[in-house]
Amino acid sequence: MVAIVTGASRGIGRAIALDLAAAGFGVGLLARNGERLAQVAAEIRAAGGECAVATADVTDAGGAADAVTHLEGALGPTTLLVNNAGRIDAEVPLWEADVEQWRAVIETNLIGSFHVSRAVVPGMVARGAGRVVELASGAGARDTVVTSAYTDSKAALLRQVGHLHEAGFDLGLRAFGLAPGVVVTDMTSSMRQHEGRTDFTPVERTCEMIRAIATGELDAFSGCYLRVTYDSPASLRARLEKGALPPSARRLLIAPWGSDDPHGDGFTPVR
Repeated sequence: MVAIVTGASRGIGRAIALDLAAAGFGVGLLARNGERLAQVAAEIRAAGGECAVATADVTDAGGAADAVTHLEGALGPTTLLVNNAGRIDAEVPLWEADVEQWRAVIETNLIGSFHVSRAVVPGMVARGAGRVVELASGAGARDTVVTSAYTDSKAALLRQVGHLHEAGFDLGLRAFGLAPGVVVTDMTSSMRQHEGRTDFTPVERTCEMIRAIATGELDAFSGCYLRVTYDSPASLRARLEKGALPPSARRLLIAPWGSDDPHGDGFTPVR
């Protein structure tokens, strides 16, 4: 089993990489900061795990593709891709946003994810199996008053999850949007909206969910938005015991204003 984790040099990505390595995955570590990646790799190897390192900026399509080629050359074909690399913009409304910063957030969170997926997914499809996890956010599932680039990009990732599911399900591909809650990281610690916050979500919940996804036990939730603050592998298994999910469950939709409104009704996914 081989996993590639982007943004693996710190925060949630680092925790995911360490956890997957401890679970027996060969882990491809991808991030911009080579020094920090080397530290994560040293931790994994000291614990007896297997990993490979590639330094790249996911916003560079060629660099991302080269990184994937290097990691798969060292570890073997990717069975799990965790698109975690991301950044956030200033906590201001759209009309006060810095143009270059706004663009950079979209390029990292959304286009960067596309670049890595575009490099990894063809191999998964050719082999008839593979799982992609997009680190989404609760902010992408609702309207907010600040950080418009971040929320726009995270909403788009949920739509990308749906696309991968619809286009790839019959080819063996499974895709998941996973919101990690508010985890203590450098990013959240710098945000005004989290000043004084005490109810952080343990990163271990995200790691547990990704491990469950990697084993295939949550494949019934492919295409769906999962949020570890409220969901767990156990709660999702319990939900499946109640019967099949409604076709539109946990999908990004437009809610109709009533029974006479066609928008949001008649959702007919491939699976």
